[in-house]
Amino acid sequence: MDDLTIAKAAGLSGRIGRRGFLRSGLAGGVAAGALLGSAAARAQEAPPGPDPLITEVQDWARSLGDGVDAVPYGMPIEFESDVIRRNVSWLTADTTSSINFTPIHALDGTITPQGCAFERHHSGAISLAKPDYRLMIDGLVDRPLVFSYEDLERFPRTSGVYFLECAANTGMEWAGAQLNGSQFTHGMIHNMEYIGVPLKTLLDEAGIKPEGKWVYVEGADASSNGRSIPMEKALADCLVAFKANGEALRKEHGYPVRLVVPGWEGNMWVKWLRRIEVTDAAVESREETSKYTDTLADGVTRKWTWVMDAKSVITAPSPQMPIKHGKGPLVITGLAWSGRGAIKRVDVSVDGGKTWREARLAAPGVAMAVSRFYLDHDWDGSEMLLQSRAMDDTGYVQPTKDALRAIRGVNSVYHSNGIQTWWVKPTGEAENVEVS
Repeated sequence: MDDLTIAKAAGLSGRIGRRGFLRSGLAGGVAAGALLGSAAARAQEAPPGPDPLITEVQDWARSLGDGVDAVPYGMPIEFESDVIRRNVSWLTADTTSSINFTPIHALDGTITPQGCAFERHHSGAISLAKPDYRLMIDGLVDRPLVFSYEDLERFPRTSGVYFLECAANTGMEWAGAQLNGSQFTHGMIHNMEYIGVPLKTLLDEAGIKPEGKWVYVEGADASSNGRSIPMEKALADCLVAFKANGEALRKEHGYPVRLVVPGWEGNMWVKWLRRIEVTDAAVESREETSKYTDTLADGVTRKWTWVMDAKSVITAPSPQMPIKHGKGPLVITGLAWSGRGAIKRVDVSVDGGKTWREARLAAPGVAMAVSRFYLDHDWDGSEMLLQSRAMDDTGYVQPTKDALRAIRGVNSVYHSNGIQTWWVKPTGEAENVEVS
């Protein structure tokens, strides 16, 4: 690369030539390197005296702790109070029809606790009790049916771990580095174990007429969010779910029943599922025409872009997870996923994509579920341009942002899966940037 372009986040975008960047980086590296060196030396020195945390009896050992019934439904300890969903106040006019973000920077493993899984509502989260719940199947069926919650519980059930990603996840990055933190750039995703009844089972119970080629699924909230799904997908792996991570769905995730559409954009996972109409064609609702379509540079708009392509992001280090321990052993970790299959491999670069090293997957990839990756790195305290690149078992490779924009332009807010870059400074702080 002859030129290194860095677009700083938070509205401080700009272009810096390679020499300019290297000069400023070298100067910063010398100063910060000295600081890191002294910090490392302090860490290796023997403490000047006895450590009271070892030699003295602490308050927590002087009295009894809480009894078993102090918190009937357990919550995280107060020391983890910063691990919460967050919104960006200027993204939407109010919080009723809005979005917040999963704190992926502060989590590890792959399963997202329901309590911090992101929310997206079109008319607010509603309270719908199980006794009041009804699910109707009508349209091109032999027997229109209505199910209560108790009816659904009597059908054979299955489970599966799937990611749910909003189609607009990372959408702010189409036009350049915008938001400082993986929670805000990539946090419209969660990964849970869902339990429920296969949609195929319920459709078979109603009997699909030969001309039935699509289903139109609709929610019970005031927005009546509805999406069309091809019958092939509806019969393949969609799930009418009533549990997640072993417990009832949370109110904000569609309690008591939602649809699970593995690998496809989150708007199709209709919450508070109330109706499934079998049709001979797509309904072409508002949510699949004026919304959730991708306008290209020439004005042509793509629709039916349901599948979420392979994507990854480094969650630590990142702007919300700076390096605090100085140079030496460093765990670089992140998440990868694909709506087309399982994650096969993730590569990590510390130099902005000039060289790559294969990361270690915590476990073999599972189709349409999040994978956790790690790269054990010996950090020398110098600047890094951290990137990750996911590959799935179809052979698809996560593209660079430039490659994506060359095909899609910058008009869309959906399906942004370009490679993310964090500029890690010698101080350990990180910033959202772009490298071209």
